[in-house]
Amino acid sequence: MAAARSEADPQYDRLMTRSRRIASQLRDLRSAAGTLPDAVVLLDQTRHVRWFNHASEELLGLRRPADRGRDLLDVLRNSELADWITDGAREPLNDVTAPGRPNRHISVTLLPFGSRQRLLLARDTSHLTRLEQIRRDFVANVSHELRTPLTVIHGYLELLDPEDIPELATVIDEMRTQSKRMGQIVEDLLTLSRLETQDHVPDEQVQMTPLLATLRKEAEALSQGRHKVSLDAATPVDILGSPKDLHSAFSNLVSNAVRYTPTGGRIVIRWERTPHGATFSVKDSGFGIPASHIARLTERFYRVSSSRSRDSGGTGLGLSIVKHVLNLHQARLEIASEPGQGSTFSCEFGSERLLDPERAHDLHMLG
Repeated sequence: MAAARSEADPQYDRLMTRSRRIASQLRDLRSAAGTLPDAVVLLDQTRHVRWFNHASEELLGLRRPADRGRDLLDVLRNSELADWITDGAREPLNDVTAPGRPNRHISVTLLPFGSRQRLLLARDTSHLTRLEQIRRDFVANVSHELRTPLTVIHGYLELLDPEDIPELATVIDEMRTQSKRMGQIVEDLLTLSRLETQDHVPDEQVQMTPLLATLRKEAEALSQGRHKVSLDAATPVDILGSPKDLHSAFSNLVSNAVRYTPTGGRIVIRWERTPHGATFSVKDSGFGIPASHIARLTERFYRVSSSRSRDSGGTGLGLSIVKHVLNLHQARLEIASEPGQGSTFSCEFGSERLLDPERAHDLHMLG
């Protein structure tokens, strides 16, 4: 009957051929998605599971056919993913423990799909996590091992008096400078290793007024009168966090401003309230930074100009330390710069990190 209809109706024949081709393509797509190493979960508009591939069983703990049609939050209950989805899943979630598998780490993304549907994608990043841990351990161990011999070398160099060996005076001074710089690199690497292994900071009151005054004195001492350093403390509000780490981060920004601003330039240290919290910033009238370099400035040892950075005495690790300290305080670093116009480095803190006088008093009484 169908054959007779096909002969009588060419349009019907074309429709059936097209339907078979589409069905074949859909089977191919489903088969391909099913064999992907990444987890793929299709959700409807009410967050219920419509379909998932085999990798979802391994990485997310889903089970077929029991989990089809279930609310994904019920499936992922008591996991980091559940909190992330509840909060809206607006940004990808990186390096989290796989549900029910404490030794595996995944990165997860939730994407809009079709008509009010969503697609959950999860990738196994366990091997990257292990490599990153190996790198951290290596850097920390090497830094610890280098600290002692560098201290000994620097100590013996200090014993040498250039006046006793005038022909080697320049050499001894350069050796002292480079030994001190190597020691600072080691200390910065150890600081980075410590920050990378932390997942939180102590909730202590960071008194901004004395800290800002200290930062200004440090800038003036490093500048030695070559720059005009000013302080604009527009708010007396304090921060909740680590006084030592925040001092280190802010000090790095201030010293960078002094190092990369020509003689006669101006440096402004500012602390001010914003609609969403407060911002610490350091503005300079220095060389400025091309836009192509800004995104990479917080990478270890990344330099816009290698010769200028080394001549200034920097280690190339300061902005990495700043980034890690701010991450631990749920803050972010914003950089605005133009070549020849100077730069502004801003540390933006959310309102949850601020301590108004009343809250600071309550914290003091609890302490």
